[in-house]
Amino acid sequence: MQTEPQETSRSHLNRSEMAQKSRLPAPYGVPVLAVLLLPCLVTGVELAINNSSDNQILSTKPGRDESLWCTVRNNSRAEELRWYRGDGTVNLKDGNKINTTNICILPVSKTDNGVSFTCKLVRNESIQISVTLDVQFPPLLTGEDPPPVEEKNDVKLTCNVNSNPQAEMVWYKDNSTLTLKKDHYQIYHTSEVFQLTIKKVEKSDNGTYTCEAKSVLGEMRKEFHLTVEDRKPVFPLEAIIAAIVVVLLTVIFGIVARREKIFKCFKKTKKTPSETAL
Repeated sequence: MQTEPQETSRSHLNRSEMAQKSRLPAPYGVPVLAVLLLPCLVTGVELAINNSSDNQILSTKPGRDESLWCTVRNNSRAEELRWYRGDGTVNLKDGNKINTTNICILPVSKTDNGVSFTCKLVRNESIQISVTLDVQFPPLLTGEDPPPVEEKNDVKLTCNVNSNPQAEMVWYKDNSTLTLKKDHYQIYHTSEVFQLTIKKVEKSDNGTYTCEAKSVLGEMRKEFHLTVEDRKPVFPLEAIIAAIVVVLLTVIFGIVARREKIFKCFKKTKKTPSETAL
């Protein structure tokens, strides 16, 4: 029976504490709300290039003119923009920086392939958007004929490739598909080089070798002419040196063996003038 008053007093106490908490001054809640809303206010601004707010790849071809427009979205004030080509900044006129900015690529070239153009917000460069150029062109092949090579030596035929998209590569010999014999032919292939190595060439390797590149945009061929010469006889260097040494030693020994006769001749030659004077 005595516990009821205690329980009643405790319930009154809890209610009074709740009432005090509910009567906290309003300023205590305002900063919390502002902190929660601040990221939304900062990240609400976004950029778009040519009406797309996503990073994108722009497929184009050499000789075309491309225009890139960058605009600010969800902004409540004037925002300055800046363009980058790779890591370098692009010079913009004063009237081409605020809220909307435009750059032109006139004309597009092969060297622009893979280059990224990035538009950034000046006050917060983490807000940015990029366009990467995908410049497509048919294969272009270059290379030089190798010098004449002697039998049993190795030779390399290097076909340089420039293509986008990447081309399929094949080697031909005298207009027939080259059969890659093990331990005789080696192929080295990258996106820029298609190289054929012929190990220990033989006279049968003489002929015209053709490098062919094919892509969806076209194809190209490049010919290489290989001349295999007879192997020249090679004299061993050690044998030549040994022969020279033998000759020199023979001459020296010959001089030593005949030194007495040489000295006698020298003495006679020296005495002749005095005898004549008498």
